[in-house]
Amino acid sequence: MVSFFNKLKESLTKTRQGFVEKVAQLVTAHRKIDEDLFEELEEILLQADVGVEATTRLLEEIRKGVKQHRLNEADQVKGFLREKMEELLGPQIPLTVNNDPPTVILVVGVNGVGKTTTIGKLAYRFHEEGKKVLLVAADTFRAAAIEQLEIWGARTESEVIKHQPGSDPAAVVYDALQAACRRGTDMVIIDTAGRLHTKVNLMEEICKIKRVIEREIPGAPHEVLLVVDATTGQNALRQAELFQQTTGVTGIALTKLDGTAKGGIILAINEELGIPVKLIGIGEKVDDLKDFNGEEFTAALFEED
Repeated sequence: MVSFFNKLKESLTKTRQGFVEKVAQLVTAHRKIDEDLFEELEEILLQADVGVEATTRLLEEIRKGVKQHRLNEADQVKGFLREKMEELLGPQIPLTVNNDPPTVILVVGVNGVGKTTTIGKLAYRFHEEGKKVLLVAADTFRAAAIEQLEIWGARTESEVIKHQPGSDPAAVVYDALQAACRRGTDMVIIDTAGRLHTKVNLMEEICKIKRVIEREIPGAPHEVLLVVDATTGQNALRQAELFQQTTGVTGIALTKLDGTAKGGIILAINEELGIPVKLIGIGEKVDDLKDFNGEEFTAALFEED
């Protein structure tokens, strides 16, 4: 059986090729640490979607370290970069689980990012932990979305609360929360319509859902989880920024990390928005949604076979 770390390494292959291997080539080409090296390193970081702010911070930290430790060999920069990336990502921040059930997780995001699949994988995880899970079909705009959630419900032995297509999503959520409290549910995971972050009326709809949750269960939602597609790079950052302003995102689930060379977006999200990446999708299997750990991420990125 492939270990999680090896699976993570495999999923980061494209990012490693477009980022770490270029850094390795750079330090090999430059025997000494000079301004040209820093300029080329900046370009590599930006191309890997690390983002302007995170790139600037990393370069500043490396420059300080080079001066402080009086480094002059170019190959010393790679190890220093890894260390500073790890520091920037900070400690692991797990999903919030309420001590007094139910825990309510509101899942938001634009179309096509893998939102419902992420919900299904979360339901599987909680079910495997012995928790009673309730899935809420608050994406009432598409009948297919309700059907997809029902498939995941059957697959994970989770109950699904739904209304007819076209119903008021906030009403579905209200009924689901009432049911969860009556039935002693541990985890309530709410699917919402995949909405463009630029559509004001749809963003207001999600705010209405959030108000219903806050009214019915004090302290909820315990997580507002934004699902973003890693392959979209900087566009993922813009989505996170706008959803954060509207819905108060508490964590990111970054999907499709195995299909992109833009894994550096994790650093950009962390540095520019201060929203922790809590989950990463590293494959198609039901258990390929994992807690994000910055130390593991950088190790998988930098360690050679």
